[in-house]
Amino acid sequence: MGLSLQKGQSLSLTKQDGSALTRVRLGLGWDAVAAKRGLFGGRKEAEVDLDASAIFFDAQGTPIDYVWFNQLRSKDGSAQHTGDNLTGAGEGDDETIRIDLSAVHPAVAQIVFVISSYSRQTFDSVKNAFCRVVDDSTAGAPEVVRYELTESGPHTAMVMAKVTRGSAGWSFSAIGERANGRTVQDLVAPAAAAL
Repeated sequence: MGLSLQKGQSLSLTKQDGSALTRVRLGLGWDAVAAKRGLFGGRKEAEVDLDASAIFFDAQGTPIDYVWFNQLRSKDGSAQHTGDNLTGAGEGDDETIRIDLSAVHPAVAQIVFVISSYSRQTFDSVKNAFCRVVDDSTAGAPEVVRYELTESGPHTAMVMAKVTRGSAGWSFSAIGERANGRTVQDLVAPAAAAL
């Protein structure tokens, strides 16, 4: 288990030996809040379709690339979305984005990770949401850092976290800001506000 961050905290993305992480996997997970009892007393597990996306910003805060369910690979080839989970069912990561930080285009200063509900389900229907970074360059892919989302509400999206390029390498920051939108394009302005 990696270090657990609170909203607003940051962590340098380095290995235990002090070297920089290069290949990481950002995992997002969530569960649906159980539906209320039906006419015959049974509880039906609800399904919530959230979508993980990444927005690549330059140093001036201009979006220059996206990775989402309609564009699974970044233009520079450094990031790959592994596919769309339509229900949130199952243990662990529901959607993942793999990034080779050493291959990210030099113009990219920050990558912001967002989740949104294409079907406009609100976060009142979501529990146990989290964002985590895993070291994909090490055997066993250890978790480096985790951010547990604790806020529910009538919003349909969240600006979850970002990775920022600095002189000493990349760092991860937990954001956790509420937003509204169905797709990554709807979340550019809220993501830019979190830079």
